[in-house]
Amino acid sequence: MNPKKLGFGLMRLPLADPNDTTKIDYEALSEMVDRYMDAGFNYFDTAYPYHGGKNSEIAFENCVAKRYPRDAYTITDKLSLFVVDKAENLEDYFNGQLERCDVEYFDYYLLHAMNKNYLELADRIGAFDFALQKKAEGKIRHVGFSFHDTPEVLEEILTRHPEMEYVQLQLNYLDWDSDDVQSRACYETAVRHGKKVLVMEPVKGGLLANVPEEAQALMKENHPDLSVASWAVRFAASLPEVAMVLSGMSNLEQMEDNLSYMKEFSPLSEEEQNLVKRVTEIIASKESIPCTACRYCVDGCPMQIAIPDYFKLMNNISKFGDSQKSKAKASYKRFTETQGKGRASTCIECRQCEEHCPQHLSITDYLKEVAAVLE
Repeated sequence: MNPKKLGFGLMRLPLADPNDTTKIDYEALSEMVDRYMDAGFNYFDTAYPYHGGKNSEIAFENCVAKRYPRDAYTITDKLSLFVVDKAENLEDYFNGQLERCDVEYFDYYLLHAMNKNYLELADRIGAFDFALQKKAEGKIRHVGFSFHDTPEVLEEILTRHPEMEYVQLQLNYLDWDSDDVQSRACYETAVRHGKKVLVMEPVKGGLLANVPEEAQALMKENHPDLSVASWAVRFAASLPEVAMVLSGMSNLEQMEDNLSYMKEFSPLSEEEQNLVKRVTEIIASKESIPCTACRYCVDGCPMQIAIPDYFKLMNNISKFGDSQKSKAKASYKRFTETQGKGRASTCIECRQCEEHCPQHLSITDYLKEVAAVLE
């Protein structure tokens, strides 16, 4: 793997039509690819579901595979078990990926977004064995999985499947010691099993490029020439067992910013590590709802309201500003319309959630705030 740790994640690509994520601007993307490659980087990461299905893979074909020799780049693709869930479909799915990417083999191939449920599905349909078979055939060079669950589930996967070489984790300084993502515990679990770590969401979907003003001032005082986002990418890349940090770059400006500090990468110093801890504390202090996401409030809710999920959306707004409102509303809409969760305004004030809340929060009052902001 390239010792330069910046990977090009092909999941937030420049668009020819800003209202249509399936229409990628190939000219803009090619310019970004050229700049990336010229700087000595070569790691690309794609998956079938990105940009509405197959479009990210096809964009890679047009902007990388058709324009560069095969030994100039490495490509990672993924087996998405939420797309293909039957053993008899694995071969066609994989061959379609090779064809769309215009390659004869993948350098890295990951089982996508693994969690407890997908582990059971993957074992049932033989997905791990399928990946190893393709490795034996020379169509995959290295196998692994991306992961979204608890450290305990990660432990179970790595114990069952020690043949996996890489683990891709959501890892950033805000999630490092968080109760929900538990980046540190997952990282340490992977390391204990002798696995190299690939990092996704180092900037937490862009949130860590827009931290509170107090935190920004600390960063700029320490390094006036570095962007706010750079601190998040460098935090992840500074971990010794991290082999690659993905960045979903959408334009040349973001590309140039990443290259400016990753081309000659310098790990965070002890002073900078302490500054990042202070930034984390500042962000946490901006939470408007002190919810720990224990989810005790959810069990038995007669209206099936996703209380901690809605509170998290509200906290993103309070921590990162009104610019997060549109994202929060979109997420709220997915919860209530796509996933069938109850709207905050449907709360009947039975208050059993408050009886179960270890933090003794006034949940019904907070739900009224959720309705006022997100509905």
